[in-house]
Amino acid sequence: MRNAGTAAVLSFLVPGIGQIYNGTIWRGVFWLIVTPGVWIGSGGLLGWVCHIAAAATAHKYATQNPSRYLTA
Repeated sequence: MRNAGTAAVLSFLVPGIGQIYNGTIWRGVFWLIVTPGVWIGSGGLLGWVCHIAAAATAHKYATQNPSRYLTA
């Protein structure tokens, strides 16, 4: 079973990694692509919003789907 706290921390540190930990690969790829774009596009002012949003979505998904096992 996945841990919601671990998913949130991973995704806060590197947006997308928490989603990949949860087994939602495409959501993780989305955050991995969008976050640098927001950092660059906003001149470094709004990138933190992606970190928080990615952590929140990873936590929410892990909480709502605790019994889904990780797949390779």
